[in-house]
Amino acid sequence: MFKDIILHLERDPSRDIARDFAVSIAEAFSAHLTALIFNFEANIPADALGDLFAESETEARGAIERFELATKRGALSAESRLVSGTPKTFSEVARCFDLSVVMQSDDHKGISNSILIETTLFDSGRPLIIVPSTQRETLKLEKVVCCWDGSRTAARAINDALPFLRKANAVELLIVEDETTTNDQVKGTEIGRHLARHDIKVAVETIPAADRDVANAILSHVAGSPTSLLVMGGYGHSRLREFVFGGATRGMLSAMTVPVFMSH
Repeated sequence: MFKDIILHLERDPSRDIARDFAVSIAEAFSAHLTALIFNFEANIPADALGDLFAESETEARGAIERFELATKRGALSAESRLVSGTPKTFSEVARCFDLSVVMQSDDHKGISNSILIETTLFDSGRPLIIVPSTQRETLKLEKVVCCWDGSRTAARAINDALPFLRKANAVELLIVEDETTTNDQVKGTEIGRHLARHDIKVAVETIPAADRDVANAILSHVAGSPTSLLVMGGYGHSRLREFVFGGATRGMLSAMTVPVFMSH
């Protein structure tokens, strides 16, 4: 159960949907919500930045005020923190929460959350939800689609997402068919039985990868169905003791159209 949620609070008012989405999750689970926002940090002497520091803090204070107003309306248990730090700082703080909520990057506005998402996924040890920059609605759980390939990462994601699956009206196990989907483990037989023991009934949907890559196959499927939340493992490759996104994960995060729940 999610009882302690952390949100990366956005400065831009046009991206307040991430805040509202996190609020709706906290309300659904009667959870405490902590909003963390970073003040401007750069390897330049403060006296050389002047107005840039002041503008950054003003924007951060404005975001906090909007957050406090949004959480007071529903008497939600919530708090906000303005800190100096880096994406690594957020991932370290997130270790002491059940779930992180971060918004997708927005290249059109020059907002990049890629490093933040990457470090939170691979370094926090906790699941996170990435909210699309095009998102307009708060949390809906009409249909949750779980990507399944029989891997450790997919198993971890589905297990971490159980609180959402229990509340969903429908749960679909999505398998992208290729040369590896030849045994019952990958076909979803065992994971389907496991979820049934948690009183979660799943429908299994198998789609061909064809000439498309896995990310595009999933994105096309989701676009053609009323999916409220996509659950998938966050894959990465080790590089110099750090993890970086694998191709499928990177492709999904760049073109996602629904909120994505990820674990590693």
